[in-house]
Amino acid sequence: MPRHILAIDQGTTSTRAILFDEGGNALATARREFAQHYPQPGWVEHDPDEIWRDTVAAAREAIAAAGLSADAVAGIGITNQRETVVVWDRATGEPIHRAIVWQDRRTASLCAGMKAAGEEAGVRERTGLLIDPYFSATKLAWILDHVAGARARAEKGELAFGTIDSFLLWRLTGGRVHATDVTNAGRTLLYDIRAQQWDQDLCRLFRVPMALLPQVRDNAHVYGTTKADLLGAPIPVAGMAGDQQAALFGQACFDRGMAKSTYGTGCFMLLNTGGDALASQNRLLTTPAYRLDGKMVYALEGSIFIAGAAIKWLRDGIGVITHARETDDMATQVPDNHGVYMVPAFVGLGAPHWDPDARGAIFGLTLGATQAHLARAALEAVAYQTMDLAGAMVADGGETPASLRVDGGMAANDWLCQFLADMIDAPVERPSNLETTALGAAFHAGLATGVWSGLPALAALRSEGRIFTPQMNGAARQSLIAGWRDAVRRTVTD
Repeated sequence: MPRHILAIDQGTTSTRAILFDEGGNALATARREFAQHYPQPGWVEHDPDEIWRDTVAAAREAIAAAGLSADAVAGIGITNQRETVVVWDRATGEPIHRAIVWQDRRTASLCAGMKAAGEEAGVRERTGLLIDPYFSATKLAWILDHVAGARARAEKGELAFGTIDSFLLWRLTGGRVHATDVTNAGRTLLYDIRAQQWDQDLCRLFRVPMALLPQVRDNAHVYGTTKADLLGAPIPVAGMAGDQQAALFGQACFDRGMAKSTYGTGCFMLLNTGGDALASQNRLLTTPAYRLDGKMVYALEGSIFIAGAAIKWLRDGIGVITHARETDDMATQVPDNHGVYMVPAFVGLGAPHWDPDARGAIFGLTLGATQAHLARAALEAVAYQTMDLAGAMVADGGETPASLRVDGGMAANDWLCQFLADMIDAPVERPSNLETTALGAAFHAGLATGVWSGLPALAALRSEGRIFTPQMNGAARQSLIAGWRDAVRRTVTD
């Protein structure tokens, strides 16, 4: 029996394929960057055909680099950039428009109008989401309205909609399977996460014909089999999950109250809430975490718009640093923050504030402030924002996490992990393998194909790295928090 799993990690700027063995070890990785298209300010698009070509090329390269053939692969797991919309012709498989990316804001005025009309409360009750261009529904409606004949063809059942996972599945199976998983369906604004089905009223509200929609499956499920000529042999596509939920699963956060935080350009924090879809009073999102054997597990999700992007601004915007890794040393060069706080609202503030009009600010500058203080302030801001999310989750009825599991590029920074532990007053666990998103997709596929027997077997595979425990005394912590809250108060617009 094959004992390897191929994970396809289709992200916002690149597509990767990683081959894992049954010990959860990455044997080979292949990566392809692809073009970003910006037709107008605030618009972001991808070419689905380019993503498809990159996916096949990366998968072939990873299998070859591991010295294996396709018949040694038990299954494929797909994880993907969420909310990005593709519409294609069911007869030809060809997209009718470029993919509209999750970052795209072209439907902002439409969303604002729906909020003003009082639609958000009902939408939120069913979907756990806010009405925002970030999610799929209004982008999908835009394509139907702006591609000639698309709406009529959609109503006749001639077109198919999917997020990137669904589009790749369609292509991998030669057009035989049109499906998605609960985590991606739950980000469309069209899926009732409690009833666990597409909602007719929501589709009517967003003007989306239900004939467009894919079937919704468990995360660990044999969706279909690849065409033999793609990779050298037919391989089951056996797992799918949106990127942040895949990271939660890859971090083995299987129990209620377990949390993970992924630090990249921004930050996404998810708290496992078990079988309870908690309604947030603090503008967090309620979202499916995963569904296995028909049993749904939910999560609260909070997003920070700017994490690593603040470090990139220090490097590229004002030249304070040359390399991101320098921030670790710079933060340790100074004994404290010198009263300097950065509120990195470069594109507004995310949860729990949701203030799109806020803008970045630095407070507390004196003639004694240095480049090191700016670098430290940028790192501290990531920890403060994470602390705000954790507090909002507890206020919404979530359990206080006993620890926080971290991943993503910024999690390699030791100083940040320690300060994060001090601010949330709980241990921060960093695995030795930070590629938890792809691993989560692999875990799902391995469960469906029998490579792994169940959640206990997956938890045993989690790679122990380093644990950062709180070291700061309570008075110092409260003083820093007070300074942060004052800075945020001065920054928000409402």
